[in-house]
Amino acid sequence: MSKATEVDRVYAAVEKAAALAGTVCAGDKVRPVLTGHQDLLDEAVIVFSMTASGSHSGGLDLSMTVPADHVDPYSFALSEGLIEPTDHPVGSVISDFQERFPVGMYGIDVDVAGGFKKAYAAFPSNDVHDLEKLFDLPSMPRAAAENAELFARYGLDRVTGVSVDYKRHELNLYCDRATTAPLESDYIQSMLREMGLKEAGEQGVEFAKKSFAIYPTLNWDSSKIVRICFAVITTDPETTPTKSEPELGQMAQYANTAPYAYVGERRALVYGLALSPEKEYYKLGAYYQISDYQRKLVKAFDNLPE
Repeated sequence: MSKATEVDRVYAAVEKAAALAGTVCAGDKVRPVLTGHQDLLDEAVIVFSMTASGSHSGGLDLSMTVPADHVDPYSFALSEGLIEPTDHPVGSVISDFQERFPVGMYGIDVDVAGGFKKAYAAFPSNDVHDLEKLFDLPSMPRAAAENAELFARYGLDRVTGVSVDYKRHELNLYCDRATTAPLESDYIQSMLREMGLKEAGEQGVEFAKKSFAIYPTLNWDSSKIVRICFAVITTDPETTPTKSEPELGQMAQYANTAPYAYVGERRALVYGLALSPEKEYYKLGAYYQISDYQRKLVKAFDNLPE
C-alpha cells in the first residue's frame, strides 16, 4: 500500500470515529500529522479516544506511537507549525527527558477538532524507573517531588514515562501496575482522599479495582495533584466506570462500533475514570491498530476475578 493510501486509510477511520463521538474531524489539523508519520502508519499502535461528558461528547483524540529513532513529537510539531514555541517549562520536558534517559518510544496525541495536543516519552519496554529520578529534570513540576511520599505510599513511585499537554500546561506520570491483582476499595478511596480528589462512587470503585495503570496529572502552578485517571484495558464492551446516562449510552455505542483494523479479533478497548477535586469524567479509547504487548495486557486483565 502506498504512503498516500496509508494516510487516506487512517484518516478515513479517524473521520468515522469522530462522527461516532459526535465531533468534527479537521483535516488541516489531522492530515499533517498523519502525512509526517506516513512511513510508520502501517505498524504504529493507534488509538481513537472519546470523552463521555454530560449531555454531549467531549471530543476525540488520535494517539499513536512513534519509534525512538524518529523525531520526537514536540520537535515535529514545532517544525510543522502545529504548535507555537514557548518559554514555559512545558516546552522543555521532552528534551530534558531525552538528555537524561533512554527513550523506548514516543507518542503523539491530536485533538481531531483542535490539533496537536500532547507528546509522550516512554522508557524502553519493561524498564520502569523510580519517580525520584525525574525530580532533577529542570522542567519537572515541583508537585512531583512535593508529593513523593504520597505517591510512594500508594505505589505510584515507579513510572514508565511521561506525557505533556501543551494546551493545558499539564504533565502526566504513567504508573503501570506491576501486578494484575485487583486493587482494594479502601486503597482507592484513601488515595483519592489524601490527594484531595473527588471520591469515586460504588461503580467507579468496582471499575478502578481492575486498573492496569494509574496516571496522576500535575501542573506548574501548584503542588496540588490536578486529577488522577484509572485505566482499564479489556475486550468487553460492557466494561464501564459509570451506569449513569447519557455517558453509559455514549460509551456503549462507541465500544461496539468504533473502527479497528485487526480483522478476526475482538476490539481492544481502554476505559478511563478521571477524578479531579470537583468532578469525574470518563474516557474510552478503541485501539484501531494494536501490538502484541496490548494483546497480552488485554488477556491478563480480562481474566481478573469479578
